[in-house]
Amino acid sequence: MHEKKPTSPTARRGGCMTHSPPVGNDFLQNRCLSKGAEGVSMHIIVDGYNLIRQSDTLRCCERISLEEGRRALVRSLADYRKLRGHRITVVFDGWEGGSPTEERDRAGGLEIIYSRLGEKADEVIKRLVTAGSDEILVVTSDREIVTFAARRGKTSIASRAFAERIERIAAGPLSDTDTPGEKQEDKDDDCRAAAKQKGPARRLSKQKRTALARIRKL
Repeated sequence: MHEKKPTSPTARRGGCMTHSPPVGNDFLQNRCLSKGAEGVSMHIIVDGYNLIRQSDTLRCCERISLEEGRRALVRSLADYRKLRGHRITVVFDGWEGGSPTEERDRAGGLEIIYSRLGEKADEVIKRLVTAGSDEILVVTSDREIVTFAARRGKTSIASRAFAERIERIAAGPLSDTDTPGEKQEDKDDDCRAAAKQKGPARRLSKQKRTALARIRKL
């Protein structure tokens, strides 16, 4: 069974920060946070263990224990949220050793969900994607979830790319070239420019333009 994160003081073990983020008045925190890039915040849904295992830093912490991996992830995302202002929901898999019912918690301004026993985190993420009416971006490298989200007009970013993104943000201000998807967009622009020499230019699809706009807000 998964363990709830204890509110222990800050400590270092194996080079990883192991404290749980302080839990404050989340309602007031949400109102006082600045918005993300371009002035609009998003709802970021994170496939918890998938992100941990795609990040070299977080994987190091998970080798100590699952709890240490979760703590490190929550701390990293809480710091990111303070800087960018996005709403973040982290979903952890509890299907093999979880509680009979789905569990929810809050820490560092994040919403944390543990799937119930017998249900994978994938199914919880799909429900959130389906029910969400606000602007959603899913962090996962699970192809099934990526396809599911895309068919419902939602955007996904690979876990490794997102992990690298938040690490760069934590290190200092980003330049315009640090935006995920930017290089690909440049390639698309080059392709369209080349196409003008040979025939009608092909415009990016509306879904792809929307996805790039959301990723720029990270």
